[in-house]
Amino acid sequence: MSTAKLDFIREYEKEYQKVWEDNKSFEIDALDQADPEHPKYLATFPYPYMNGRLHLGHAFTITKAEYMCQYQRLKGRRVLFPFGFHCTGMPIKACADKLTKEIQLYGNPPVFPVEEKKEEVKEPVVAVKEDPLQFKSKKTKAVAKSGGAVYQWKIMQSLGIPDEEIPKFADSAYWLNYFPPHCEADLKLVGAGIDWRRSFITTDVNGYYDTFVRWQFENLKALGKVKYGKRYSIWSTIDDQQCADHERSQGEGVGPQNYTLIKLQVKEPVPECLKPIHEQGKKIFLAPGTLRPETMYGQTNCWILPTGQYGAFEMGNGDVFVCTERSARNMAYQNLTTGKGEYKCLAKFTGQDILGAALKAPLAINETVYVLPMLSVDEEKGTGVVTSVPSDSPDDYASLQDLKNKAPFRAKFGIKDEWVLPFEVIPIIDIPGYSTTSAIKACQENNVKSQNDRALLDKAKETCYQKGFNDGIMMVGKYAGRKVSEVKKIIKDEMIAAGEAVEYSEPASKVVSRSGDECVVALTDQWYINYGDDDIEWKNQTIKQLENMEFYNPETKKKFEHALGWMNQWACSRSFGLGTRLPWDEQFLIESLSDSTIYMAFYTVAHLLQADINGSKPGTANITPSQMTSAVWDHVLLGKDYPEGCAISKDTLALLRKEFTYWYPVDIRVSGADLIQNHLTFFLYTHAAMFEQKFQPKSIRANGFVLLNGNKMSKSTGNFLTLADAITKFSADGTRIALADAGDGIDDANFVEQTGVTALLKLHTQIQWIQETLDSIDKFRSGPLDRVQDTIFDSEMNNIIVESDKAYQRSNFRDALHLVFFDLQNARDHYKVTTLDQMHKDLVLKFIEIQAVLIYPIAPHFAQKIFNILGKGSILDARWPTAGPIDFEALKKNSYIESTIYSFRTRLQLFQKAKGKGKTASDKILPEKSTILFSKSYPKWQQDVLEYLASIYDENTKSFTKDNNAISEELRKREEFKPHLKNLMGFVAAVGQNIKEIGKDALQTSLTFDESEILKENIDYICKTLEITTFDVQEFADTTQPAAGKGVQAPQPGRPTFSFI
Repeated sequence: MSTAKLDFIREYEKEYQKVWEDNKSFEIDALDQADPEHPKYLATFPYPYMNGRLHLGHAFTITKAEYMCQYQRLKGRRVLFPFGFHCTGMPIKACADKLTKEIQLYGNPPVFPVEEKKEEVKEPVVAVKEDPLQFKSKKTKAVAKSGGAVYQWKIMQSLGIPDEEIPKFADSAYWLNYFPPHCEADLKLVGAGIDWRRSFITTDVNGYYDTFVRWQFENLKALGKVKYGKRYSIWSTIDDQQCADHERSQGEGVGPQNYTLIKLQVKEPVPECLKPIHEQGKKIFLAPGTLRPETMYGQTNCWILPTGQYGAFEMGNGDVFVCTERSARNMAYQNLTTGKGEYKCLAKFTGQDILGAALKAPLAINETVYVLPMLSVDEEKGTGVVTSVPSDSPDDYASLQDLKNKAPFRAKFGIKDEWVLPFEVIPIIDIPGYSTTSAIKACQENNVKSQNDRALLDKAKETCYQKGFNDGIMMVGKYAGRKVSEVKKIIKDEMIAAGEAVEYSEPASKVVSRSGDECVVALTDQWYINYGDDDIEWKNQTIKQLENMEFYNPETKKKFEHALGWMNQWACSRSFGLGTRLPWDEQFLIESLSDSTIYMAFYTVAHLLQADINGSKPGTANITPSQMTSAVWDHVLLGKDYPEGCAISKDTLALLRKEFTYWYPVDIRVSGADLIQNHLTFFLYTHAAMFEQKFQPKSIRANGFVLLNGNKMSKSTGNFLTLADAITKFSADGTRIALADAGDGIDDANFVEQTGVTALLKLHTQIQWIQETLDSIDKFRSGPLDRVQDTIFDSEMNNIIVESDKAYQRSNFRDALHLVFFDLQNARDHYKVTTLDQMHKDLVLKFIEIQAVLIYPIAPHFAQKIFNILGKGSILDARWPTAGPIDFEALKKNSYIESTIYSFRTRLQLFQKAKGKGKTASDKILPEKSTILFSKSYPKWQQDVLEYLASIYDENTKSFTKDNNAISEELRKREEFKPHLKNLMGFVAAVGQNIKEIGKDALQTSLTFDESEILKENIDYICKTLEITTFDVQEFADTTQPAAGKGVQAPQPGRPTFSFI
């Protein structure tokens, strides 16, 4: 296949990129004083991790910042878009060490053992007693990066690195020098407008950045934000340290799930498998984990999985817990067993072996409860033992009813009737206005029939959890009459103090470190940042910042509110990896998410401090890293007094201070929505702690993941594309257009390769058209713009200027693309057809120029190419065009004609299909007579509906303030609508659809123009477009009767109907 068109575009793209680089077009410094006419604009993106090349996932988010920056340049702002490289943490060190080990074991190049391909096992659907309100990560990036490769050598091969170079990556320092230049080169290839002088790598390799992070933590500690104590955290048993998000190959975003283990003591007669332990005088407890200790009053039994593998594990205090080995392993890192990582198993057995065991359950109203079978117990959650409270747990209620109602089920597992049938649901929590037995109510509402109705039970469970915690009032126990939310923690603490329960935690879902071990939760002494309720003033201060910020999408703000609601202390120290040492405790490194919360401030001065990304050479300020003390950083970033004995001159520090105060705060932070749960919330917290109000971030734009051709990107399936490869296939602008078209919002977007191909072809075609048009421009019509088509085309261009300005400002880049690329060209094509190729020279020139300017943020090379053809100079000097007058009435008339043609063609095709049965495709079937029927007004009842809908229409949301149920209920009450109930909501639905197409105009009860006149004025154009000879125009006056003609509906104002004979 010829690549001539691609080669042509790539040639001029590279030419302009070189010009921009040679001219230092995107390098920009602070002014001595802010210029009100050209305000500053600082955009940042979370620096990518330097363990691979940039792929479309990176590019999708980076281009959101890029589009906004280029738009702001058009608006006259002085834009700074810096870019850094993240190297801190475990991943690089772990990968380098893994590579070293593989070379030692298998040679260089290594010869790996052949492994049998394992079939993928589909996980069963199980009941999981977890918090349904907890924030959950959608997927792990590391899995896609590795492509499923097991060996590090193979992962390096998948990155396109030749075998002879791979051994060099056994040195972690090599990664820091290899990937950042590739990252920079790829972004230059796509035409990103980045000030590369300000780039840096993280870790203590860059001495300047290292002093900055040390200063940050010294201040946080002085402010009381960093503390030391025992905390639960995800723990790698191989690395023997906390395993942060970026140090995981599976489970990114997963945190500890805290449970209360209830100690259900085994009573006599003791099951045979436990007798030897009981005879030693040891106390044996089944140890179910619960999130709702306040419900323990209502226990009716205890669930286990009959086929589950269980053990009796000795705890540090001599008690014996019956649970799964997986949970015992977690306990061994939480000071519950005899030693760290040690758990002594006294017996192993299946769940079947302990069915029917009698238990004494703390707080329970029932003196004795029994162990019963539940087939949906998940051995990978909690302890594999589940206590049953059927009053408030839908799963427990459904399972208990199954056992009660199904004698064969009881017989199958040898369950005696007296273990089940006498136990009734015990009301323990009153939810006013709902129920005293919420589980029964929720199961009824969701039509739950058995414990196998997994989806319905999950929905019921969410209702019970939310209502129980927010509205529930205790009915039993010493806290009867008090709200659940007030006493939940009190009851838990009292049970632990009485020896009836213990605290326990485990990963909320499976976490695997990059070292290869399945992580546990450990309770260890560690340095942590005191996010959350323990510093309520700091939390509230951060929450308050949300009110002053722009999030571009209400769902993004909701996610921040949720994250700030559950965010808790965060371990910020570790002992292995790359990074900065804790200034006051240098045995520890600072965790990789904790040292990357305010580095945006470092961008403002980085170009003055360093001459390269490693900080190996001083920058223009001629400062050494050792001179950047905490007192100096205090002066530069916090405005404190010039430090005594400072080796740096006041004038030099004033230059640094000027850069910071000019560029800060961050105007927009663009990121993936998956980082809201950690990095972005830390970003807000730390800014709130460190900086005064005027330096707080102004906006955050979050987006979802990007799919490739509708599927998740994965190297193992071949559905993967690096940024460099995309540019090679589609050109820089073709890639940028496809990325813009992939979608906005926080839901997953979709990069479609065919869109890249189509964009490439359209760019080439458009350039050809522009060149040919300008070569013959004097042949176009000139003189006054006196045709209605001129007015329409000019108004359409002016309207697109206005609407695309709004779209860019709201960061709706897909909408902007469609307006400035597709809709604008469609308007040009329509103008060409309606003027019968007699377009006006001035409007054609205006079209060419404004398209170049409007599309510049998304396709800058194409825009520069057009400017070169026009002889306009640099597109970087262009400014957003001022929209001329918009004749909205003319646009309405034009829209009316186009929609009429579309509807006419659809009806005509149906007529021709019906008449053409049995005839060849070449037989052109035309109706003998075509009629367009129009109506000047709606029937009275429809006018009344429109007036009502107009009264509840919200212009801001472009929707009604009431839902369909509320609308239906209100309209059905009114007498005038009762004869029309059959058609009432159908009409409302039709109006709602019309609003989506034409906006508020759909609520008008009549038109502002004469349909008959407009149709007759355009009869020649309509006939030519539809390839018919003529048609009649008739008013349909009797709105109470159906239109003449079989299957023809009555017309409405602005929506004519058609009949053919």
